Amino acid sequence: MNNNPANPTTPTPAYPPIPPFTQPDQADPHARYTTPLSGRYASSAMQAIWSDHRKFSTWRRLWLALAESEKQLGLPVNDKQVAQLREHLDDIDYAAAAGYEKKLRHDVMAHVHALGDVAPDARPIIHLGATSQFVNCNTELIQLRDALDLIAGKLATTIDRLATFAAQHRDLPTLGFTHYQPAQPTTVGKRATLWAYDLALALDDIEHRRNAIRFRGVKGTTGTQASFLALFQDQPDPHHCVDQLDNLVTSAMGFDPDHTYTVTGQTYPRIVDAQVLGSLASTAASISKIASDIRLLANRKEIEEPFEKNQIGSSAMAYKRNPMRCERATALARFVMAQASNATMTAATQWLERTLDDSANRRMSLPESFLALDGCLDLMTNIATGMVVYPATIARNLAAELPFMATENIMMAAVRQGADRQEIHEIIRVHSQAAAANVKSNAADNDLLDRLKSEPAFKNIDLTAVLDPYQYTGRAPQQVDAFIEKNVTPIRHKYADQLGNNPTLNV
Repeated sequence: MNNNPANPTTPTPAYPPIPPFTQPDQADPHARYTTPLSGRYASSAMQAIWSDHRKFSTWRRLWLALAESEKQLGLPVNDKQVAQLREHLDDIDYAAAAGYEKKLRHDVMAHVHALGDVAPDARPIIHLGATSQFVNCNTELIQLRDALDLIAGKLATTIDRLATFAAQHRDLPTLGFTHYQPAQPTTVGKRATLWAYDLALALDDIEHRRNAIRFRGVKGTTGTQASFLALFQDQPDPHHCVDQLDNLVTSAMGFDPDHTYTVTGQTYPRIVDAQVLGSLASTAASISKIASDIRLLANRKEIEEPFEKNQIGSSAMAYKRNPMRCERATALARFVMAQASNATMTAATQWLERTLDDSANRRMSLPESFLALDGCLDLMTNIATGMVVYPATIARNLAAELPFMATENIMMAAVRQGADRQEIHEIIRVHSQAAAANVKSNAADNDLLDRLKSEPAFKNIDLTAVLDPYQYTGRAPQQVDAFIEKNVTPIRHKYADQLGNNPTLNV
């Protein structure tokens, strides 16, 4: 291309071509995709629950519990075999397991072989009578239980912080909104109790789901326990032995034998996943609502999330204080909410006793839902702990609308002095519409009270006194006190240990 009309024969120098992409060494961790849930958002505690080590070391504990229980019930399992299994619960050779899986194309059998390598005497009895879902399902139920416990504790912490904020601002009047239009005033503290109460209701649901988690136990390939019945065929009462085996393994893994799924197919009922992820989704919805409210209030310059001294709000607009924590919480919450439908679709397509199209999906949907919600709650705790309130701006914004809010009180005062209610209503209506039009069309101040002062019907009414915002907040301060006493105090008592531990949040 020639851009030099003075010398049409001289070509314009070209930029050197952009070098083609070259794949770096695969050993470089930056050359592979890693989920931002582990790299940026979720806590180390939640990551540990869903880690490979927690998963596979739990598999080994399940195999140990199975072997010990089978030995106790008279099957040919000896002390040396049990001892070898017990010695190798956590020293997992992941490279060996990966090698076996590449060869066998089966993750459970890969780990059976890897364990057999270090516990050679136990090799013949590892996984005796079991199917893959003995280790998979029971491990996942333990992970769900522990992850729900962590979520519950973090919910309680966020509720505690919001309640503290509500108490601090219990009687600070602020403009209320319905339809995102100015409505009757409330208080900053009362609004915060609405946020906290949503989370308290979510906590009730999370606790219910946690307590409803049962153990799959020893159920066999299609849930009939046929393989275990065959193992005990020489016993006088093989059915009793199978029941005992189920109870012993369940107890060994820390569950009440009366708290198992009574019947299963090959897996525990996948509707359980849908219920759990549904509870996570409703919690995420509450977080998203709170974060969105704070973003709206930040736009009104009334309340802001914490903003660090050296934090950059925008790479281009240096003046900005973007609500990035609330935006991030909203983004993560949306991801969690989307996973609820994923779990219901998986539950709906489990043909007959089981189909394997759940496996790859659940490897992502279960842990990632928890990791994302975990990140959400850390963000909300951080926000609730450091929210910044601007009372002067709140008062100014309320004052701009308060004359409209005061008209009902003004009308009642005039009626008490003998005026006709319908006539007074019409006077106020006409002046209110005119004042509102003036504000909108001319960017003028609200002059409604000045207009009303010119009306004889209001000459004996102190129109200035009606602008006291505390007259319009009703029982909001008392409701804050009642909410904290009735709803928050029990949560604080129940989760006292978690509330006392306030680590620095990486948000």
